[in-house]
Amino acid sequence: MVRAVFLDALGTLVELEPPWVFLRRAVPPEVSDQRLEDALRAEMAYYREHAHEGRDEASLAGLRGRCAALVSEQLGVEVTATALLDAIRFHAYPDAAPALRELRDAAEALVAVSNWDCSLPRVLEGVGLGELLDGVVSSAVAGARKPDPAIFRAALELAGVRPDEALHVGDTREEDVEGARAAGIRSLLIDRHGTGGDISSLREIREHLSDVD
Repeated sequence: MVRAVFLDALGTLVELEPPWVFLRRAVPPEVSDQRLEDALRAEMAYYREHAHEGRDEASLAGLRGRCAALVSEQLGVEVTATALLDAIRFHAYPDAAPALRELRDAAEALVAVSNWDCSLPRVLEGVGLGELLDGVVSSAVAGARKPDPAIFRAALELAGVRPDEALHVGDTREEDVEGARAAGIRSLLIDRHGTGGDISSLREIREHLSDVD
């Protein structure tokens, strides 16, 4: 019996809006749109590899400073950490809140488990999902990033359940599916395009609570 549902954040619960659109106004016009997008994609890749280093406000500020320095170097113009942060905006997928409300009746605990810095609880609160979750486990706070099973063990401890009583939902095979299974947790891969996942909407999770392979 599934007593706890764990959910990845980015790509599962929330989506990142294109940051190059919002940073455009802070960058000189001689910087092309393509160059700006390429620089921010490089920053996003760097952040994904280092998000766990933002363990507290001080280390998070340092991480954001390094990200801004990377963008500045790529563009040849100064981009401050404040300007970069202002350009990073998230929104909840339309199915996220309805699915969490439905799962509230079927599971004892709903926990976000994600490779993210210590600001994840604030992000989820900001998009209206915080009050629908019972807890948040980020790689920065857990000291381990998916697919390391240690981050899932931290989620199990928080939820107070055994591995066979949990289900994890995420959008990547390596980090979410393989990471969860390494911790003995069943998993569902969400593919919103409906081409290669177990589900295409978070509202399908409830149908799988008792029959996940």
